[in-house]
Amino acid sequence: MNFIDLAKRRYSVRSYSDKPVSKDLIQQVLEAGRIAPSAVNFQPWEFVIISEPENAKAFQEVYHRDWFNQAPVYIVICGDHNQAWHRQADGKDHTDVDASIAIDHMTLAATDAGLGTCWVCNFDVEKCREYLKLPDHIEPIAILPLGYPAKDDIPEKKRKSLDDICHWEKY
Repeated sequence: MNFIDLAKRRYSVRSYSDKPVSKDLIQQVLEAGRIAPSAVNFQPWEFVIISEPENAKAFQEVYHRDWFNQAPVYIVICGDHNQAWHRQADGKDHTDVDASIAIDHMTLAATDAGLGTCWVCNFDVEKCREYLKLPDHIEPIAILPLGYPAKDDIPEKKRKSLDDICHWEKY
């Protein structure tokens, strides 16, 4: 499958089957995040994997959605603000940018492996921080529930046209 086709197949899965995900497939998704580019190659991320059913049950308290509870695996993508590159001119911290690139790589790798994900940012950060016992400089940025989609129908994507978002430099 070419890249554009893969990107078009990726969507926010909000219904998961109960089929377990093998450790090999989870590691394949994690490897895609590990090799993602980052500013100055600082790689300011950490990935926490929650896959044991009793741990998943407790972790589900960070985001109260029925569909979220269906996922057999959760990957919490955390950013280490002490390891991130900070732009000298204005001090901009690139932790979120770098973590987002890693997350995008993981969502595409999951799609390529026949798995589904949903990029979750609207979770209880403090509950997540407490559950994972994170120090102050480590921020839980997003959660990727991971599993096999319950349905095989890919919804139509609604995206702006290139003409609406691209602005060509005039010569």
